[in-house]
Amino acid sequence: MDRALDYESRGREFESSLVRQILLRDIARKKMKIQNISAIVTGGASGLGEASARALAAKGARVTLFDMNEERGPQVAQEIGGRFARVDVSSESDVKNALDEAADAHGPVRMLVNCAGIAIGAKTVGRGEPHPLDAFEKVLKVNLVGTFNCIRLAAAVMAAFEPLQGGERGAIVCTASVAAFEGQIGQVAYAASKAGVAGMTLPIARDLAGSGIRINTIAPGLFKTPMLASLPQEVQDALGASVPYPHRLGDPSEYAKLVVHLIENQYCNGETIRLDGALRMAPK
Repeated sequence: MDRALDYESRGREFESSLVRQILLRDIARKKMKIQNISAIVTGGASGLGEASARALAAKGARVTLFDMNEERGPQVAQEIGGRFARVDVSSESDVKNALDEAADAHGPVRMLVNCAGIAIGAKTVGRGEPHPLDAFEKVLKVNLVGTFNCIRLAAAVMAAFEPLQGGERGAIVCTASVAAFEGQIGQVAYAASKAGVAGMTLPIARDLAGSGIRINTIAPGLFKTPMLASLPQEVQDALGASVPYPHRLGDPSEYAKLVVHLIENQYCNGETIRLDGALRMAPK
């Protein structure tokens, strides 16, 4: 009797182990492989873009950095075994040419991470003067138009490829900001541009669904990017303390981890995800 129970127990363990193996195999089949796949990271010479480029390269991706920084960009590219291309993300010819060069060097581009962006501080009316229109247009041109320009051109390239295992042809990750939802005083241009990025994520996901291309957006809070890292330490500490938990600035590597997850997880699509330690920005 005891022997029979032992056999039954072993049989259940075997069945359970077999089910786990099958589930893990199915999950692996639905996971986009990063190794040896060509990736583009805009704004890859510093901050969130650099962290993303390093994380993808560490997973075996063949990374090309699109950036305007001709000093830092080639250095980062060399360190990760990738390529650098001087690209104005709002320029159709710049992006098209750089995509072709990346494909020639690294193979079909199937991953795009949009981190290029700029910010200014100006009120709608400040000291009696209206917000400079050219400054507003410049922020939208880089942050919103530039992001869409890279998406549309990269997606057109991806859509022409044969699908990978699991049926997808590519994955895109964009960068918005918590300012898209709680823009502060003086952030009207930046907030508008990032709200645009968040707002176009779902319709783009729906547009590209038939081609097997996914897109998600991350809305980061306060991260220790070069801009914030240049502030006095007491200011950094005060900003970090304003985050509910953990009480600190985000590390770019934490952003990069989410980028990798969004690329690998096939069921993540059309989402804008806040990465902010539960922060909700005050007016100023």
